[in-house]
Amino acid sequence: MAAPRGYCAGVDRAVDVVEQALAHYGAPVYVRKEIVHNRYVVEALSRRGAVFVSETDEVPEGARVVFSAHGVSPAVHAQAAARHLATIDATCPLVSKVHKQAIRFAKEDYDIILVGHTGHEEVEGTQGEAPERIQVVNGPHEVDQVQVRDPQKVVWISQTTLSVDETLETVRLLRERFPALADPPGDDICYATQNRQGAVKALAPRCDVVIVVGSGNSSNSVRLKEVAKEAGAGASYRVDFAREIDPAWVAGATTVGLTSGASVPDILVREVIERLGELGFDDVEEVRTATEKITFALPRNLRMDIKAAGGAPAHARRVPAADHTC
Repeated sequence: MAAPRGYCAGVDRAVDVVEQALAHYGAPVYVRKEIVHNRYVVEALSRRGAVFVSETDEVPEGARVVFSAHGVSPAVHAQAAARHLATIDATCPLVSKVHKQAIRFAKEDYDIILVGHTGHEEVEGTQGEAPERIQVVNGPHEVDQVQVRDPQKVVWISQTTLSVDETLETVRLLRERFPALADPPGDDICYATQNRQGAVKALAPRCDVVIVVGSGNSSNSVRLKEVAKEAGAGASYRVDFAREIDPAWVAGATTVGLTSGASVPDILVREVIERLGELGFDDVEEVRTATEKITFALPRNLRMDIKAAGGAPAHARRVPAADHTC
């Protein structure tokens, strides 16, 4: 079992934002898109009164809306303001850092290459900061298609949840085309993504099969499945829930690896452990490659509203989080 796994600080904060908003303001609280990419979390919050919508125009005028951990573009903020919505921005601070990079490089008149997946909410939000300057490259296979105004003024940034190895290969090929390619001031792929991929790389060579717990629209979960196979696992599979495990996957296996994406509460991992125990895998060993102690504060306006009401953020979690500190 890989460690770190499960909830990262940005996801923990985003889920907490919705919980605290429901506790303080009462239901309904609207949420644009999925607060994090996990079916269990979204369904659990829906039962408590969160209403998930695709766009801000689905939110009643003057109502309260939470923006998801993946971030939104300036256009979405403007749409919310035009509808007089009370907004709570749960964007992960590490995603916000990439937005600030995009704004800075656009002001300096760079062509910006955003390494990421077209259509992903995080990419849409970042690209929206400077759509006239940013072009998305989905991977090494698209590097030849990049066109820039000045090869001396090109910079790359990235989605936070990518495969580290594939991103490095994309950047290597970009640098072959544009030797003056500038780097972002720090790692854009977040610490949690890197740590979870590192843990999977450590255990995969020992495993006949690796099972990744996470939803299909979770970029970091999908990457973990790919990384496991590339790192030497005999096979790798992704599931949302323990009931999705096919006994045929582990028939004949002696060692099964287990991890979970950064938006997965640990209760789902525990259920998979129980299921694997039923299938004969009852000796559990943790492979730890890093310890995470990062935390992010709630958005300021939510903190101030709770404080003004004479309260303090509740600490009891209704959506079970991961066991590790994050």
